[in-house]
Amino acid sequence: MALKAMRVLVVMALVAALMQLSQALGIAQFRRIAAQNNVTFMLVFGDSSVDPGNNNRLATTTKGNFLPYGKNFFNGRPTGRFTDGRLATDIIAESFGFTNAIPAFLDPTIKKIDLLHGVSFASAGSGYDDLTANLSSVLSLSRQLEYLKHYKIHLGNLVGVKKAEEIIGNSIFLLSMGTNDFLQNYFLEPTRSRQYTVEQYENYLVSLMFEDIKAMKSLGATRLVVVGVPPLGCMPIVKTLQDQTACVESYNKVAASLNSKIREKLAILRRTTGIKAAYIDCYDIILDAVNKPKKYGFTETAKGCCGTGTVEFGDTCRGLTTCADAGKYIFWDAVHPTQKMYQIIARQGLESLDVNALF
Repeated sequence: MALKAMRVLVVMALVAALMQLSQALGIAQFRRIAAQNNVTFMLVFGDSSVDPGNNNRLATTTKGNFLPYGKNFFNGRPTGRFTDGRLATDIIAESFGFTNAIPAFLDPTIKKIDLLHGVSFASAGSGYDDLTANLSSVLSLSRQLEYLKHYKIHLGNLVGVKKAEEIIGNSIFLLSMGTNDFLQNYFLEPTRSRQYTVEQYENYLVSLMFEDIKAMKSLGATRLVVVGVPPLGCMPIVKTLQDQTACVESYNKVAASLNSKIREKLAILRRTTGIKAAYIDCYDIILDAVNKPKKYGFTETAKGCCGTGTVEFGDTCRGLTTCADAGKYIFWDAVHPTQKMYQIIARQGLESLDVNALF
């Protein structure tokens, strides 16, 4: 029996090693393909899932530029990222060989060299619906695209207009939002819920996304990655407000339905505009971690690491004590994932990307 058990352990170790090798090869392949296509750049748009600190410069309470946010970032400093360390976009950019942390465009300390590796225009609290951003006094997607125009001017002054257009044309545009359109808008405020049914609102959101992506293309975008919305019903704050211990299925169904519509609209965009577009399914990645935590080394799936982990996020997380090991938690606060979860999203997201759709 001891010999049999040892053989099982050896097989498990070999499988784990092969999985790690496969992951490494997948990322290496993407880095090679990116280099072959002169892709050295990432431009990021979205909400708190990809905001590295733009909201620090806005007159809004939707900020994360204080401890314990950033506790596990470089030098343990808060940057405005709504997590303990880096975001998935930081890790994806590092995997491509661009940079190890994508800066916020509005960061007053941003250096000229940073402009050559990519920036984020994302704003925590934003959404596809401009009303969502207005409710929190943050940057709507249309405002983020206005800042892209400013960025193009800065880049042109740095390397020349022709070279700037070439760089942007070869860059990867990444878009990640949609959560706040429901959690901060439709499910909370009466305006949109009076105007639309849930399905009608989903259709409205993807129609807005469609137009914004066309606007991106007019500004030079040729490659786009869209990240779907996460399983909303598994967020600790949603479970708390709905008085449930398990993921709230009705919220998850909304997220899954919206993601399906996003994928359908991306297919239409590819056919009608010629833009190269790929999709990252963070919904299934996070749901798998929630359902199979041991597979990823997690021990806590129901609450965040900050405070009680059930309701705190943003300003209500300010200065609170945290769990001993954030790497054991899926969520950093009651809404946002930990750096460990973002690492998983980044790795699996890259592995799942359709190379042919993007290059």
